[in-house]
Amino acid sequence: MSVHRDAQRNPGEVFLKTVFLFQVVVGALGNVILFFHSISPILFGQKKRRTDVILTHLALANLLIILLSGIPHTVAVFVLRNPLNSLGCKFVYYIQRVARSTALCSTCVLSTYQSFSLTPRRVEWLMLRGRAPKVTGPSCCTCWMLSLLMSICVPLMITGPENTRNDTDNQGKWFCSPTAPYAGFMYFWFISDAVFLILMVWSSGSTVLLLLRHHQRVQYIHTHTGHHRCPPETRAAHTTLMLVVTFIIFYVLNSIFSFYISALLDSCLWLIQTSSVLASCFSTVSPFQSLLRDPRTPRFCS
Repeated sequence: MSVHRDAQRNPGEVFLKTVFLFQVVVGALGNVILFFHSISPILFGQKKRRTDVILTHLALANLLIILLSGIPHTVAVFVLRNPLNSLGCKFVYYIQRVARSTALCSTCVLSTYQSFSLTPRRVEWLMLRGRAPKVTGPSCCTCWMLSLLMSICVPLMITGPENTRNDTDNQGKWFCSPTAPYAGFMYFWFISDAVFLILMVWSSGSTVLLLLRHHQRVQYIHTHTGHHRCPPETRAAHTTLMLVVTFIIFYVLNSIFSFYISALLDSCLWLIQTSSVLASCFSTVSPFQSLLRDPRTPRFCS
């Protein structure tokens, strides 16, 4: 009872409650809106952007991350107990890992596609530019399949929370606990994630160079006509660059906490909760970045 009362008085606990609630409510709502905003042209045969398929997959992955990560931690913060048993921990960690890998892969597909869409109209690039829109959907489906296969061992390395009656415990035992082999797989996943991150950095760097060249070409026209209108391709490229930079920042921060927890098996409560918050930050922010930069979004939303 004293632990519950102290936690309520702790400003850190109040802050965590606010952050978890914000991520679950606002983040889930944003991804649901982005999902239907992107999939509606596909379902109803309306004019669609070539990135709608990718954003649909990304919104679904982000929604799974927020719901499976945010809700259990929110319940644990408010009621001061773990809402999951051993089976629930295995299921949540598996789907959460699959969703995070898919979000990374989908963002990489989006960044790579955007880079190809801005390539100069030369003969050697025309075939790639023509085929790129046709492979975005299969590429995103491949992301899901790879994530499902690469995370198949996660349920074997996750156990339920340890039961303890010691009030002086660090309270990390409320949450699911990784076993020792989980740390080894963290390095394996980091290597696979690094491949996608390198592709994202390369494609984003190429996009920046292409945008700079494009700006230099049209600067003379804009100066003499006095009219500047951002082309749709350029606006989409800016949005993709924002998503990539946001993803990399939160990925690096979350990786630092995740490696520390997994490698040292440190179940300190604030480390677990901070890692969970960082893991859901991109999923919370990214749908609003896409929606607010989309010219199809109603003016009252933009």
